[in-house]
Amino acid sequence: MLLDLALWLATPAPWRHRRLGYVRESVLLSGRARRCRRAWAPHAARSREAVLAACADLPLRRAAVVLGSGPLADVPLSQLAAGFERVLLVDAVHPLGARLAARRFPNVRLVTADLAGADDPVGALCGGADLTVSANLLTQLPVVPMDRHEARGLAEPERLGARIVADHLAALGRLPGRVCLVTDTAQREEDRAGRVTGRLDLLFGVRLPPSPLAWDWELAPFGEAARHRRLIHSVRAYPDWGAAGGGSSLS
Repeated sequence: MLLDLALWLATPAPWRHRRLGYVRESVLLSGRARRCRRAWAPHAARSREAVLAACADLPLRRAAVVLGSGPLADVPLSQLAAGFERVLLVDAVHPLGARLAARRFPNVRLVTADLAGADDPVGALCGGADLTVSANLLTQLPVVPMDRHEARGLAEPERLGARIVADHLAALGRLPGRVCLVTDTAQREEDRAGRVTGRLDLLFGVRLPPSPLAWDWELAPFGEAARHRRLIHSVRAYPDWGAAGGGSSLS
């Protein structure tokens, strides 16, 4: 608790992002990442592999943009910095560890942006990029806007989560360069006997095309969220989102 408070105070962020709750979410995510480092390691490694697969046959490597760069555990930063003339890391909050890592590379720049805001900056930031990566970001985008409505006691706009998810996918689909999408799609809760005790659609009814890569991510091992329950997320990765169909449907 004290460490989380210290990180909340020490993490640089615009006051608006702090007020909206982005710093709080970043600190909570960093805390869980520390506690679950071993369980998260395979997911982070496969996410990095998907990004590198997206780079493999790119004819031009002038600029790469990573949306949702966060703490960089799932981003192969050193390879991107070595392979591209410039790299932009974009997120609402850049944790201290990510800031220190980015300083090692003169061609890496941090950009602070609210990717779930009304003025979606994806087109402006990524329009000239040869590679855009949406790094485990898609299902995080609705979290703060939905929490904000709940905290204020306001009625949530109809299908708010689905609209935010669909808008991000549409923005990615309009980009002229290569797009790599890595995202979790569904959550299942299991007990110690392996029985599924709950399910949650993380995309709010938005359906993705078949993916060339998929795996499970143990988000919360036994004892993290509950003593006898664990949370597992299904993950899909598209090294070339456009080639995979680059679209979505709403059920």
